[in-house]
Amino acid sequence: MPYLLALLVPIGLFALYVASRPGAFRIARALTIPASPELLFGLINDFHEWALWSPYEKYDPSISRTFEGPSSGKGAIYRWRGNNKVGEGSMTILESAPGKIEIALVFLKPFAASNRAIFTLDREGDVTRVTWAMEGENAFVAKAFGVFMNMDELVGKDFAAGLESLKAVAAERSTQS
Repeated sequence: MPYLLALLVPIGLFALYVASRPGAFRIARALTIPASPELLFGLINDFHEWALWSPYEKYDPSISRTFEGPSSGKGAIYRWRGNNKVGEGSMTILESAPGKIEIALVFLKPFAASNRAIFTLDREGDVTRVTWAMEGENAFVAKAFGVFMNMDELVGKDFAAGLESLKAVAAERSTQS
């Protein structure tokens, strides 16, 4: 019995610690890109374009994609199913206005979660500052995972890589026009 108590006390304390952690989170990265907001908006607002720049598309070359609704803008839906690195889920554009695109992001695998992805595009002279953010509420399991893994670093590096790819695609498109 003392061994059981010695085991349950640390588990209980850990559970209390995890429960006390903040639920709300925001992960964001920004990059200044030498391209017009209109060009960048088109690359983000159309899920068909994401294969060119999204880092998640590169994690599984045989990812399964389906598109529903309009080809771009509000109501456009992108569903994916891939390997363990990309999982399964969907994105739906909720808001599509010059300078801002807001997306409902639903993960089914490897874990269930529902978040918002928000892209803002701010013209700064001849360049555009693009911010890619994800916001949501962490459930208990995600809070526990966050004790051992820094989600801001993990997801943030993907956002930074995606913004760099977006910059490269925008540069290529700018030279084509």
